[in-house]
Amino acid sequence: MPELRVLVVDDEPGMLEVCTDILRELPGVRVVAESDSTRARTLLDGGTWDLLMTDLCMPDVDGLQLLRAAREQDPELPVLMLTAFPSVETAVESMKHGAADYLTKPFLPDDLLHTVQRLLDSRQLRAENRLLRRQVERGHTFGEMIGQSAAMQAVFELIDRVACSDVDVLITGETGTGKELVARSIHQRSQRAGGRFVPVDCGAIPEELLESQLFGHERGAFTGAHTRSMGLLEFAHRGTFFMDEIAQLAPRLQAKLLRALQERRIRRVGSTQELDVDVRILAATALDLQAEVTAQRFRMDLFYRINVAHVHLPALRQRVEDIPSLAAHFLTRYGAEMQRTGMQLDGGALEVLCGYSWPGNVRELQNVIKRSIALARRECIRVEDLPEHIVTAAAVPGTGEGPGFFDLRDQHVANFEQEYLRQLLKSCRGNISQAAGEARLPRGTFYRLLGRHGLDPSSYR
Repeated sequence: MPELRVLVVDDEPGMLEVCTDILRELPGVRVVAESDSTRARTLLDGGTWDLLMTDLCMPDVDGLQLLRAAREQDPELPVLMLTAFPSVETAVESMKHGAADYLTKPFLPDDLLHTVQRLLDSRQLRAENRLLRRQVERGHTFGEMIGQSAAMQAVFELIDRVACSDVDVLITGETGTGKELVARSIHQRSQRAGGRFVPVDCGAIPEELLESQLFGHERGAFTGAHTRSMGLLEFAHRGTFFMDEIAQLAPRLQAKLLRALQERRIRRVGSTQELDVDVRILAATALDLQAEVTAQRFRMDLFYRINVAHVHLPALRQRVEDIPSLAAHFLTRYGAEMQRTGMQLDGGALEVLCGYSWPGNVRELQNVIKRSIALARRECIRVEDLPEHIVTAAAVPGTGEGPGFFDLRDQHVANFEQEYLRQLLKSCRGNISQAAGEARLPRGTFYRLLGRHGLDPSSYR
């Protein structure tokens, strides 16, 4: 993890030496000691800190003034107050201005160590929680991977093989096939399963924000950067970092990401310090990344860097035999959520689902089942409960070569419209206003219907 910086301020050189010696026992902590409180205030303004320890009574700038200055620069910076003259008033005043804790001199080394470690841990936890709230813990595309088809069995076997190694993996497949679910499965079966799984959608975040999201930033790095922020790559340390829609990454960020992946070191925006990160990269795209390389929209060296292992997900239309089990899974899952347990598909509805091409893949099937559960009048979902565009587009096998139900329906509707309009014009003697009024249609709609069926009102006058 990156180095944590602690600023210790006290006008007694002996106390500074004692604090520095004690805090050296904390791993990954750099201590900066300062006996001049005026210089300490300058250090606060010009640097990024994880903890301020300050004596309360000092000449020139006292501890409370340093506390106020620190809280102005970074409202979340923990401040530990030290004093040899304890009183209820000074303790209350310190806490009122935002001090995190208060120690009385002389103190035991263990007391100082435990207090500082607790405050640093709390600061790290708050930073991590902000990241979690922002975007890390997104929901799964669907609850679990399902597939008895040969194509999906091959995918499962490949996941098991690549999960055992620590190589970076490129996951490809059309939108809605479940690429993030594959990434999560690889993570859960890998040696990094105890670490974090951190996803980011490269196509959903504007370029100017994505760099800060990936690499983090220092306070003051750009307008609005009031505090230091941990990046997602840093947050994924010792875990798995999943970059969805990596083909959408801007060229400038492709170059910076390539360097980070090659060296496993990152630099926050606005910082000159490099941080070591230990992450496994899983990348996904719905585009043909090789074609993007040929078109010079994606760096060839980055493509080869992430394409160490490759998992391709078949489209749902290429594994039709999995549709019944996927539909049954979604019926159980969303039926329970909507308190409509026991929902089933009748044979006709299932036949329609299996005959549809599913351009939106598993995600589209998931949404169709959810909608059908919500709208079905019975516990058994029938053809009429499915969206009409799916029923119309489905290629359902038949015994004859003539027109199907929907072709005949459209033909009968057209015949009805034409005969109805002809009789209406005849009875109204070609009067458009009267005919539209009797049909309860706007004049514009009535004219469009007449044009569709080639009817001339003047021939009925």
